[in-house]
Amino acid sequence: MSALEDQTIALAGLLQSCHLVDQIAREGRCDEQALEIAVNSLFITSPKEVIDVYCKAQNLQKGFTLLAELLDKQTKRQRDDWLRYALSILHLESRLRKNKEMLNAIAKGLEQAEMPRQHFGLLHENTILSLADTYQKTISTFNLRIQVSGDPNVLQSDLNAARIRTLLLSGIRAATLWRQVGGHRWHLLFKRSAIASTAKQMATQP
Repeated sequence: MSALEDQTIALAGLLQSCHLVDQIAREGRCDEQALEIAVNSLFITSPKEVIDVYCKAQNLQKGFTLLAELLDKQTKRQRDDWLRYALSILHLESRLRKNKEMLNAIAKGLEQAEMPRQHFGLLHENTILSLADTYQKTISTFNLRIQVSGDPNVLQSDLNAARIRTLLLSGIRAATLWRQVGGHRWHLLFKRSAIASTAKQMATQP
């Protein structure tokens, strides 16, 4: 795949994770298959191709659609919460990549989460809680913290909070991937048409 396609995949992964955060925060539930794809991306650390992080393009259909709509100049959008989360994650990732100690702590946390993943499954409470704990002990310690908006009753649930933190960690994974394949913020301004077009094409891939 081209660099533009790789960058589009990573951005779609980021937006899809943030959209799932918004769904859980408001409704207490989300698309379980999409949740599984996001969580699984945290364990694919040495992919041969960028798309391998998400297995296939079809798994990011929602993310591609959101990305295309976001960058389409004809589409008038409000400041959705999921977009706010995505922009915050891009900022946090830029700080994270300069912090080797925290990067090592995240890598160690993912290794520790491998045990409950193997024993109980990817979406089991023990796996999610382990990943959420990694997020809380690392990314959450930055001065800038992502304030998630939603139903207070939903957000009071420990498991919902853990799912949200895990999804935010998967968003960090996507943002890191975007940087690794040459993504820069200026691309979102000067390459927006090309990215939007690529996202539309990839949304229809099997």
